[in-house]
Amino acid sequence: MPVNNDTTFIDRMPKNCAVQFLDRVATSGPREAFRFPRGESWESMTWSQAGELVERLAAGLLAIGLESEQRVGIASGTRYEWILADLAVMCAGGATTTVYPTTNADDTGYILGDAECRVVFAEDDEQIAKLVEQEANLPLITKIVTFDGTADGDKVIDLDALAALGDEYLASNPDAVRATAEAISGDQLATLIYTSGTTGRPKGVRTLHKAWVYEGEAIKSQGILDESDLQFLWLPMAHSFGKVLLSTQLACGFATAIDGRVEKIVDNLGIVKPTFMGAAPRIFEKAHARIVTMQAAEGGLKEKLFLQAFKVGIAVDKLKAAGKSVPLPLRLQHGLFDKLVFSKVRDRFGGRVKFFISGSAALNAEIAEWFHAAGILILEGYGMTENAAGATVNHPDAYKMGTVGQAFPGAEVKIGEGDEVLLRGPHIMAGYHNNEEETAKAIDADGWLHTGDKGSLDADGFLTITGRIKDLFKTSGGKYIAPSSIEAKFKALCPYASQFMVFGNDRNFVVALITLDPDAMAGWAEENGMAGADYADVVASAKVQAMVGEYVEELNGRLNRWETIKKWEILPADLTIESGELTPSMKVKRNVVEANNKGRIDAFYS
Repeated sequence: MPVNNDTTFIDRMPKNCAVQFLDRVATSGPREAFRFPRGESWESMTWSQAGELVERLAAGLLAIGLESEQRVGIASGTRYEWILADLAVMCAGGATTTVYPTTNADDTGYILGDAECRVVFAEDDEQIAKLVEQEANLPLITKIVTFDGTADGDKVIDLDALAALGDEYLASNPDAVRATAEAISGDQLATLIYTSGTTGRPKGVRTLHKAWVYEGEAIKSQGILDESDLQFLWLPMAHSFGKVLLSTQLACGFATAIDGRVEKIVDNLGIVKPTFMGAAPRIFEKAHARIVTMQAAEGGLKEKLFLQAFKVGIAVDKLKAAGKSVPLPLRLQHGLFDKLVFSKVRDRFGGRVKFFISGSAALNAEIAEWFHAAGILILEGYGMTENAAGATVNHPDAYKMGTVGQAFPGAEVKIGEGDEVLLRGPHIMAGYHNNEEETAKAIDADGWLHTGDKGSLDADGFLTITGRIKDLFKTSGGKYIAPSSIEAKFKALCPYASQFMVFGNDRNFVVALITLDPDAMAGWAEENGMAGADYADVVASAKVQAMVGEYVEELNGRLNRWETIKKWEILPADLTIESGELTPSMKVKRNVVEANNKGRIDAFYS
């Protein structure tokens, strides 16, 4: 059973996100709210300072005529200004529409046009240029507010100018923002997040204030986070995973250190020393691979100690999980390895992490077990944009690796026809914007959201996700294949892997396309006489081909006969968001990869 399934918090929830924020400012005023990089150092902002600035920005939006539920776009990477802009939009009664900074001009125009945005916060001149290019498709936009871009003092203004407009407005309407916030109902639109999707035009998910408030308060009710915690936040705020962590911060009152630069994550963890962080599995895979390959490069006694440490750590964890006592010799070894090996691994992540939260894609259980052996708990959760990001999550005192945990208190999960995961509760979207047909397909007459994911529930209510139903395929021999399961296994085995994509629908055997991590391969090249060589040349080398071949054989030894990889190829470049083969949340767009490599895949069977 869940550690805490008390749902009385639902009756005590703040009525909307704006009031939730203003109440947090009143409660935690002098405490740190946000920390952000400024040059080479970090600056801090208290809740009171954030509250004052958000009020000024919200008043500025009211001054330029923003009305209830009108949409305001934010086209920016993750930074503290993104959060301030989002809070200001909600306090002004508007609805935030998110745009990834990597979104091309056409899709940016489509999203902001479909949402009927009146104002857009644009990070810099690159984002402003997209809006200018799409001006004909965006007739309703009256103001662009830029964080770092060039203002013209007319249509394009900066944050200071918007705040100054707010000051003028507040001078004659001092209670305007609080009054506006109090007037917002829980059923009012809070955000439009367009699913990046793997096919077709993105769909705008209409999420209400009550859904975001519920998400944060449901996590708060579990008693795992409070004002004393420190979050490190790098996730794209345009994605629901990032947004739900903001809702959780407002509910719990902890401080958040914010820096959206993915390449700085590990360095930042060492500096910030957070107590928790949310991330996509790819981040944990990369960190695991980096540590493993560094030890392998050192070789000798250090590598032997490292490997033995994890062997002992995993053995100890398995005994504890089975409710068995740990023999004294093993316990003594574990204590020694904790000092020599595991403490150093924890230090790489700041040394204070209570747990990480993994979401947005499946985390391989072996990766989770490896981190746990080192004393780092990764709690895997599950959800989607259509249910405000959080549906289930493991708890520090009740977790099962390989599952995505139990349902949030006050929400429901069940398994429907064809083993499809169905969700119901206060967090379910109001529907897709301007798309009643797709809404009717997604939410049935009884209010159940059909996720499109295949899964199962155990006797304790822990959910296991098998994969996307649409990604499952059947070989010509009639055997069903769940590619995500095979792909995750390979990435746990091969520390150099970036992506491993399995194909074989209606074919007589299974094949794979592989990409290797450029950073890991640069290190490999230095150690193997190919320093400075082009990535494509490195991965095409006989030595790399042989190395990857060994990992594929090891993988095949763990698969059913019909799942084994008969042929494979390493692609000459890794998948990227910019190439359109990854979504901004780092999910593979399988159909795009398959279309781009049709010739390669067909050649496997010729």
